[in-house]
Amino acid sequence: MPMITEATPVAHADPLPEAVDVVVIGAGIIGTATAWFLGQRGAKVALFEKGRVAGEQSSRNWGWVRQQGRDRDELPIVMESNRIWRKLATETGEKDLAFAGCGLAYLAEDERALAKYAEWHEVAREHQLDTRMLSPAEARAACPGLEGQWVGGMLTPSDGRAEPFVAVPALARAARRIGVSITEDCAVRALETSAGRVAGVHTERGPVRADRVVLAGGAWSTYFARNAGIDLPQLVVRSTVGRTHPAADRRLPNVSAPGFATNRRADGGHTVTTGDLVEHYVCARSFRDLTKFVRLLRKSARDLRLSLKPPAGYPGAWGSGVRWSADEVTPFERMRVLNPPPSPEGQRRLMKRLPVRAPWLAEAGIAETWAGMIDVTPDAVPYICEAPSLPGLFIGTGMSGHGFGIGPGVGRVLADLALGRPTGFDLSRFRFERFADGSPIVPGPY
Repeated sequence: MPMITEATPVAHADPLPEAVDVVVIGAGIIGTATAWFLGQRGAKVALFEKGRVAGEQSSRNWGWVRQQGRDRDELPIVMESNRIWRKLATETGEKDLAFAGCGLAYLAEDERALAKYAEWHEVAREHQLDTRMLSPAEARAACPGLEGQWVGGMLTPSDGRAEPFVAVPALARAARRIGVSITEDCAVRALETSAGRVAGVHTERGPVRADRVVLAGGAWSTYFARNAGIDLPQLVVRSTVGRTHPAADRRLPNVSAPGFATNRRADGGHTVTTGDLVEHYVCARSFRDLTKFVRLLRKSARDLRLSLKPPAGYPGAWGSGVRWSADEVTPFERMRVLNPPPSPEGQRRLMKRLPVRAPWLAEAGIAETWAGMIDVTPDAVPYICEAPSLPGLFIGTGMSGHGFGIGPGVGRVLADLALGRPTGFDLSRFRFERFADGSPIVPGPY
């Protein structure tokens, strides 16, 4: 299936409603799942997407539905999300939402990495997750065809995968069938407020009244929030991924090994990546938030490369507007779908490591490479909250590369949060103000 871009035909063009209960901004996995659950609860919902449903990172990720290795506070929501993924195809009638329970293995080539896995294994035990540690022999047996000097590993059998580029559009179709209004190619420019709270939105096609708005704009959320007078620390990094031509099915789980990660796709090929390189285009926001990201940069095992010139139109690009009115064309309209080219360095690393880690996949050959822009918070844990300075604005962004797997769970939580219903979780870890109230920044796994 071709990559979703601005050239992809518009699939949803509902007319603007005059008023709804909730407006959702952004039709990636978070926004679409939120709209689905709001519709399930009987709310009148309008979902607006500046470009195409799932056009950005929601269709460009690895496709993992991962519980293993998550932040301690994030894990309960991820576990619920796993349960939701398993029944979505049946509940929606959309076969493209099929979940494959293949498991996920982390492989270690040194004792230091294995010790980190063992430490996280205690978190899994606290939550009664089915994660288990692997001996060297068990690691080899669990991942046939993956080459390395494994000293052990960690496996979560209940983890799995789905197909990002078809799953999110399928969920959007299901949401529309239960009454959710979806309008692609229609950016929300600004919020309307009254008496200090949300009263609606201004889209490029006109206003819509709503006293609750969910911001799920991924890489663009920071800039929408800033225009509304809200400081939302978040930076964007590029990650490069590839897929192989079809290869023999070796019954592998999803696998993360040093410098290499893979999972089998429904088309018989494998999604492959090095998993150790991220690239950031330096912008004004980079300097503004630098001190907040120091601890995450020190902890992350990934190689961060900086580029001093973001391409024109990218989030935060030099010279792009930071404030605008509801009558002005916004950056969201100038860049309908963020479609970054794959990294030459990322491609080089992948071509070097593929024959080392999986010679049989190297023989199959790389069919395509692409890239996506990931929204990352200073602690690599998302925002799932109501903005304290603007009642009625709910924020679901900063998924930090975790969005696809956790998406349905976050969507359920945001839907209930927006409707004033109990969410069933302690959301204090995900509050907006944690980077401004003096709380220590404690990075989660990234």
